[in-house]
Amino acid sequence: MKYICKLILKLIGWKFEGEVHKGLDKYVLIMAPHTSNYDFIIGRIIFSVIGLKVSFLIKKEFFFFPVGIILKALGAMPINRKFSANAISHVTKIFDENEKFILVVTPEGTRSFTKTWKRGFYYIAMEAKVPILIGYMDYKKKIGGIKAVFNPTGDFDKDIIEIQKYYLNFTAKHPENFNLSPQYIDKKD
Repeated sequence: MKYICKLILKLIGWKFEGEVHKGLDKYVLIMAPHTSNYDFIIGRIIFSVIGLKVSFLIKKEFFFFPVGIILKALGAMPINRKFSANAISHVTKIFDENEKFILVVTPEGTRSFTKTWKRGFYYIAMEAKVPILIGYMDYKKKIGGIKAVFNPTGDFDKDIIEIQKYYLNFTAKHPENFNLSPQYIDKKD
């Protein structure tokens, strides 16, 4: 499968850059910008090529036959978004119960324009005591990658400024739908 994914990646002109961080067994990998369904497809291909076994959260409503079987095979975990506090505890428990676990989260929470990023990825990392890896997709350069390891301090407002600075120069598939929260980015040094 890895070789097929390498071929597909080459054919569509995309590549991976950055470090895989093989020394880290547990972390939250945030991926942005997220403005298209293609983000998921290209991301899954890249994860296969670099050998990352990842999990991600999807609304439980998508887990119907036969789609649910396919989603689970790809690493999807059903989530009831109405109970976000329970979701954080649930995912933290999964981190605790596994020696290796990588959770991919799109911090925007939607492919549509949103004024602010969701905080769930941050609270999951804090509660599970794991780092946040800064992943990205740049459609202009056709590069997906991992930019940095970020250790959350517990001060979301301070940390989100630093996290969002990493995304200032990446181009989304639909740039009009990608938003770095102005209340945070305006505070940059």
